[in-house]
Formats: sequence, C-alpha cells, structure tokens
Amino acid sequence: MMKLWENFTEYIINNYSNSNKIIEVGVGKILQPSQILKEQLKDTEIKLVDINPCNDTVIYDDITKPTDEIYEDADLIYSIRPPEELQYDLFKLSEKYGADLLIKPLFTEEVNYKLQNKLKLVNYKKIAFYVMKK
Repeated sequence: MMKLWENFTEYIINNYSNSNKIIEVGVGKILQPSQILKEQLKDTEIKLVDINPCNDTVIYDDITKPTDEIYEDADLIYSIRPPEELQYDLFKLSEKYGADLLIKPLFTEEVNYKLQNKLKLVNYKKIAFYVMKK
C-alpha cells in the first residue's frame, strides 16, 4: 500500500520540505500518506483532520466551520479524494489561512467546476492532482 502513495508523498516532500505545518483534511482511514510524511519531514508538524476521526491522532473539525488554531500558519493543506461539494470549502480554507492547496480527486473525477480556473492540474510521475500555490 505504501507504494501507492510514493509519488504523491514524494511531490509533497520535494516541494514542502521547509514547511512548518502541513494539514491533511478528510483523512478518513487512509493514514499511509501522512505516515510517510511524518517519517520524511521530521521537522514539520503534520496534522490530520476529519469530521469523523478514525483514531486519536486525527483532530475533529468541520471545514465548513473551521477551528482557526488548527489551520493557522499552515504552509500546505491537502486532501485525498474529497467529495466535490467540500472542495470549495478546502479552497476557502487555504485562502483564509494563506496556505497552498493540493487536492487529489478520484481517478475518474475532475476538480469542482468553481475551482477549475483557480487550481493547476499537475501530472507528477504516475499520479495527477490539483494545486494552488500562494
């Protein structure tokens, strides 16, 4: 399973190695990407957020009514397979807190139509995702 996330986490490690804080929103039960980031970016705070935390390492938060102290000073907010209806909320989070945004939709999905002109499609090795840099 770790191989599946190799290219995704490699992109984050290569582009955010000097970050103070990275936040994954909507973690669900896919903990492998954050585990890789925690192992490789030892000086970076990696926070995991979900409305239904799967364990005590995941912080409860509703991104439609975000808790400021979770996201303040974040360099990157990312989400893997977020529902289309929450993608705009992710965009608003990144704008409000001045963080870059990375959205990895399902293979068959595009990003929310409201975001298509705001996010750039990135094809990195064997994986595609959308990015907005501040």
